Amino acid sequence: MPDFNFCSIDPMLSPEDLCTSLPLSGTIRKNVMQGREALQNILERKDPRRFAIIGPCSIHDPVAGMDYARRLRELQEKVRDVLLLVMRVYFEKPRTTIGWKGYINDPDLNSTFQIEKGMKKARQFMLDVCQLGLPVGAEVLDLISPHYLGDLISWTAIGARTTESQTHREMSSGLASPVAFKNGTNGDIDIAVNAILSASMPHSFLGIGNKGRVAILRTNGNRHGHLVLRGGDVHPNYDTVSVSLAEAALTRAGLTANIVIDCSHANSHKNPLLQSMVLTDVVRQIRSGNKSLVGIMLESNIAAGKQTIPSDLSQLKYGCSITDGCIDWESTKIMILEMAAILRESSTHAANKQVPAC
Repeated sequence: MPDFNFCSIDPMLSPEDLCTSLPLSGTIRKNVMQGREALQNILERKDPRRFAIIGPCSIHDPVAGMDYARRLRELQEKVRDVLLLVMRVYFEKPRTTIGWKGYINDPDLNSTFQIEKGMKKARQFMLDVCQLGLPVGAEVLDLISPHYLGDLISWTAIGARTTESQTHREMSSGLASPVAFKNGTNGDIDIAVNAILSASMPHSFLGIGNKGRVAILRTNGNRHGHLVLRGGDVHPNYDTVSVSLAEAALTRAGLTANIVIDCSHANSHKNPLLQSMVLTDVVRQIRSGNKSLVGIMLESNIAAGKQTIPSDLSQLKYGCSITDGCIDWESTKIMILEMAAILRESSTHAANKQVPAC
């Protein structure tokens, strides 16, 4: 390859081969579809609940990840009347410069980049989570990954660095799950509004088919796009004024004002402990009657904080993030139970409110 700077091109199994070797059972398929339908109903206001995307910043240890999933499944039973919990299962991590790119790219955490192994293990992990009855939420960074994993995802996120990407908008237009677009890293929400509009339209573009061959993909458009406010630079945008401005921008574009607040990232100044303050403010807005705030996102793990990847992987702290810092499980449980209690109270109050006679 004299005209390229590649050192090698290694073959990869096709999406069809992987999905055949690790198929969906009838139960898993039903769980995925129910998760998507529930999210769609919330976005269409057919379901009065809110949803919460909760989980580790990234998955690096499937054992700890399943431990977390089982805890989240148990918590779901306690709040399902007012909250739909979706487990955050992120296998791809965008990097400003360099760093660990996620479990698919480097599953052994040692820069050997066993990508095919990572894809197989990622699919198996999603199958296990879906078997529990939890909807899976994932960020799509690589445009090929959805062909391998998309049938297991109930909620898809397009990150702040890729929301402006035409190819990600095209790909999103063909996904079966609702798609959330984050505002830009500088806080600009217009690129996300434009992305929602673009993804709602049909597209034709180059991609790959199930057999791994280059194909022309044609889509119908995705009508369940929505906005995630994650803050920008050092400025949060979860407050009442920022939410009102976002509602207005969506309305001007002819879109439904569906907004999710990311309690992490710039909204918490990357301090995981501040996520509880962001959530408190969001719940206060909902209690005050806001209808556009349909969901929240929390970065949470079994243990609090984050750690660097040690040369001796046996020294990794169990259930602790190796990317962004997270709140611990006990704090997560308290926050979600308190949110659910307030939502129940608000729902009961609204139902009992008497309308004055004319």
